[in-house]
Amino acid sequence: MQQFFPLAVFVVSSTFTPGGQTTLMTATGAQFGFRRSIPLIVGVAVGLASMAGSTALGLGGVLLAVPSLQLLMKAAGSLYLLWLAWNIAQSGPPHLRAPSAQPAGLLSGIWMVWHNPKGWAMTLGAAASFSTLANSPRNLAFLLAAAFGCAASLSLMFWCTAGLILARFIKTNRQWRILNVSLATLLVLSILFVWI
Repeated sequence: MQQFFPLAVFVVSSTFTPGGQTTLMTATGAQFGFRRSIPLIVGVAVGLASMAGSTALGLGGVLLAVPSLQLLMKAAGSLYLLWLAWNIAQSGPPHLRAPSAQPAGLLSGIWMVWHNPKGWAMTLGAAASFSTLANSPRNLAFLLAAAFGCAASLSLMFWCTAGLILARFIKTNRQWRILNVSLATLLVLSILFVWI
């Protein structure tokens, strides 16, 4: 168990710290509530778990070897996050009871994670740093996928609940506008860190 403690610290700290996915999850929780946010939670968790597993199996090395592919992924991911930030900034009070309004779903969560260079760097770092915890790339892939998937699920549930709690305290349209623009701004700032 002592061997796995550093991995647990790394995974928890990297998934719970604020970033693009946590900001989006806070906004989604505030706008749509917990139950309607579950597909996005699952999508991001599955995306991160599959990214960690594939990195341990060697895909991360391919991305490092082909800089143009990295640039393409950065650009596509950044454009998608800008589109999400625009939608968050333009949204009004919560859509907790509006069935026609839909939060981002499972496939959006997976897509967003797989286009995030920070996620690739994080999982590649984990694969390199903790490779001695498993006796084969396949076992390492399973270990990292399970660790990142579980930690991401807990983190996203936390941030979604935080958004839901915020929604209960904010009453006026002006307060919602300030919150939505603030969350959208944080999402845009998270894009800057991808490019720096």
